[in-house]
Amino acid sequence: MTDIEIEPAGPTEWGTSVGVGPWEQERGLPLPTDSWYDQELLANGDTRNVVDAYRYWSREAIVADIDARRHSLHIAIENFAHDSNIGTVVRTANAFAAAAVHIVGRRRWNRRGAMVTDRYQHIYHHPTVADAIEYAADHGLTVVAVDNTPGSIPIETATLPQNCMLLFGQEGPGVSDDARSAAKMTVSIAQFGSTRSINAGVAAGIAMHTWIRQHADLTQSW
Repeated sequence: MTDIEIEPAGPTEWGTSVGVGPWEQERGLPLPTDSWYDQELLANGDTRNVVDAYRYWSREAIVADIDARRHSLHIAIENFAHDSNIGTVVRTANAFAAAAVHIVGRRRWNRRGAMVTDRYQHIYHHPTVADAIEYAADHGLTVVAVDNTPGSIPIETATLPQNCMLLFGQEGPGVSDDARSAAKMTVSIAQFGSTRSINAGVAAGIAMHTWIRQHADLTQSW
């Protein structure tokens, strides 16, 4: 397992029209000196894609605060064909304070869909499915594949493990045979239309929220 390599993106998150201006301009108060504040942001304003509670905080302070209350949910997504949905999966995992996102297969991925949330989310790379499964075993995680294949359990009625790695396939082929055979269970998302499958990024969001509803303390959300 190694830290993930990320393709470069633009220099700002949202641009100057979103966020808050300099601290003294916004608050009419002297600059705070608490360690979690970023002095450059205090002086120049904060246009990042962060909740209001984290305005003017340094990136390191934000990560540390989330680390103190991250969930035991891990997300793995196969990337053997350079899947464009990975950015969306990372952004959603960050929104739900997932413990980590694991990219399986190709190391590089396009981070545009992540909207810079990868700065606050732990992301790891595994060359093969076997490597990801080994990580799960070493960390006491039950691997749950998400795919609408015969014999899968409807996620709407399934009880997901609390210490869990949700594993998603790439757009098109879905979960690989190696991943499905290694998973302890496979869950599917109910569909009622003509399409064979749901977009991988959308499916990941539905599955993550299902875990959140079952295991998260909803009173702690923003």
